[in-house]
Amino acid sequence: MTYAPTFNPATAARSVVPFPRQEASSEQPHAPKQERQPPQAEVLRVLGQNRFRYLHHNGAPYAVPYDGPPIAVPLRATAHTGTGSLRQHLTHVYVTERDRTPSQTALADALAALDALAMRAPEAELHLRVAPDPAEPSVSWLDLGRPDGESVRLAPDGWALTHPDPEIGPIWRRSKLVRPLPRPDRAAGGWRTGLEELATLLPFTPETLPLAVGWLLAALRPGIPRPIAYLTGEQGTGKSTSGQMLAGIIEGARAPLRQAPETLRDLGPTTAAGWVLALDNLSGLPGWLSDALCRIVTGDAQVTRALYTDDDVNVLTYQRPVLLTGIDLGALRNDLAERMMPLELQPIPRHKRRTAGALWATYEQAHPRILGALLDLAAAVWADLPHAAADLTERPRLADFAELLHALDRVTGWRSLAAFNGAQDALNDAVLDGHPVAGTLRDWTVSPAFPSGGWQGTMAELHRLLGSDGRGLTDGWPKTPAVLSARIRQVAPALRARGIYVARTSGSNKNGKVYAVTRTPTT
Repeated sequence: MTYAPTFNPATAARSVVPFPRQEASSEQPHAPKQERQPPQAEVLRVLGQNRFRYLHHNGAPYAVPYDGPPIAVPLRATAHTGTGSLRQHLTHVYVTERDRTPSQTALADALAALDALAMRAPEAELHLRVAPDPAEPSVSWLDLGRPDGESVRLAPDGWALTHPDPEIGPIWRRSKLVRPLPRPDRAAGGWRTGLEELATLLPFTPETLPLAVGWLLAALRPGIPRPIAYLTGEQGTGKSTSGQMLAGIIEGARAPLRQAPETLRDLGPTTAAGWVLALDNLSGLPGWLSDALCRIVTGDAQVTRALYTDDDVNVLTYQRPVLLTGIDLGALRNDLAERMMPLELQPIPRHKRRTAGALWATYEQAHPRILGALLDLAAAVWADLPHAAADLTERPRLADFAELLHALDRVTGWRSLAAFNGAQDALNDAVLDGHPVAGTLRDWTVSPAFPSGGWQGTMAELHRLLGSDGRGLTDGWPKTPAVLSARIRQVAPALRARGIYVARTSGSNKNGKVYAVTRTPTT
């Protein structure tokens, strides 16, 4: 399949550019011809108008070259490693064509004029690494991070290397974290051969490998909530290296794993600057980070005050695949547990260990084939998704991901959805074990002391009952019935997953509202 759109500068200018191209005019119209040299700022301004079209993303202006790849460059940045700034582009053109260096004052004046003229530029979506096709909902794009803008167009009938249409898009945004990807290669044995190479590099358990592949496919599909992949295993299983390799398949070789930020303010910019948010060596999750990760996988926006202003703001919007590594995250909140997917790594036998240099050399050699295999499989899964969605009868909280896994199973014959549901059940048990109220309720409902037909009473009575045997004196136990009620609501989904229901009834007594606790055996 081929897809090679052509670029029509005239049409693009009519549809996007907010002001016409111009010739530099002299400030002295009546001076002798040899003296009518336009100021540097005027020359630079005209270069900026004639060579770039303009748009806004999240309120900030960007320039896109007419005669070049659809990669946006910022107007207001002084330097930008990913794309270069407009200041750098104008300086390069001026030095190349005039053999002179423009003054910093002229550059500042020209950029100020272009910024003002771009004020009425249209708002447009700039995409980082992965994008939907503007015209075909079943098609997605992958930015290879190459200077020429070559990308992968991924459709249900296959994938192709091509350049996005400059008129229609998508238009890419680059940051320092967007690394080049190799040009994908189709393995001779099909997608199974390519994924076998992945399995030899990353020591996943047989049950985990399909989940890891499903997570990678979800990372290639824009606009859907994805589970938080959590690489776990004992010491010596290569969690950090495996995390780098797994994220690097779609982020570029040796993609950096980041240390968990100390504040929410630091988390937003690092999340928005890359496609995969990969945090390494976590030994616990503070409450603010747990809440933030839940928002990141489903879509979030961070608004902060702009520097040197009183009432202006900066807006960062993102929805990202998340990858964590660690030995034990400790007690998990229920809302985070419902969004997590543990990926277990096996211990590496001593006779199979390799040096870091040899391991990375093998990975970089196999990377094009692994990426090509993933794209081959993705095309088949994309084609089956409508049928899988119609066939699936029950969905967990991450319904889009469940549909994708069901399509993956139909294409491959795997049982990734069953493995995902099993992992969710195990995480529910972990939530109950780590939550004193939930654990106490579970133990009580399976004990002989629990009435066969269920229990009814006020929250105050339930508080006294569950707080007996000295629990009411332990740290972390709810001190009041109101706090107990709030804690029960917090873990209600995990309790329901184990057949335990706590609900308010329509009745009441002299002591307050009546609640019912019932238990339904689960398989």
